Amino acid sequence: MEIRRVTPADAEAYRDLRLFGLQEASSAFGSTYEESVGRPLSEMEERLAPSEHAFTFGAFGEDGRLVGMVTLVREGMTKFQHRANIYAMYVHPDGRRHGVGRKLMDAALAQAGQLAGLEQVHLTVNATNEPARRLYQSLGFEVCGYDKRGLKEVAEYHDEERMVLFL
Repeated sequence: MEIRRVTPADAEAYRDLRLFGLQEASSAFGSTYEESVGRPLSEMEERLAPSEHAFTFGAFGEDGRLVGMVTLVREGMTKFQHRANIYAMYVHPDGRRHGVGRKLMDAALAQAGQLAGLEQVHLTVNATNEPARRLYQSLGFEVCGYDKRGLKEVAEYHDEERMVLFL
């Protein structure tokens, strides 16, 4: 398993995994498959372009296939630059229960630790996603808020927990 920063050259593999995740675990994402499927590949390439504030990491299997992803984004506004957020954390079912999620989070948190002045990392997780919640808690994240009915899929609501890790 190779964990590395995803580049624009990986855009197609990233888009494919993201679209799969949006269907397989829709309640884990704020976006929908329908909103995302028609977007041009160039938009994904732009998102994955090198940046000083956004870092996307991928887990690539022995066969070179992307099986997991996570994005760390530092806040841009001056009063919030001490904070970053974790977005788009997803591991394909083939990569689960093999430590892929932990390795991805370790990479994102290692990057966070290298950003001068960064003090906190925030994320949001579906309150019923026990494996994800346990992973985040094992990494030191603490619940700092609860968003009842924070996500709505058609007529189904999902509660979300907001979590923070103080570096």
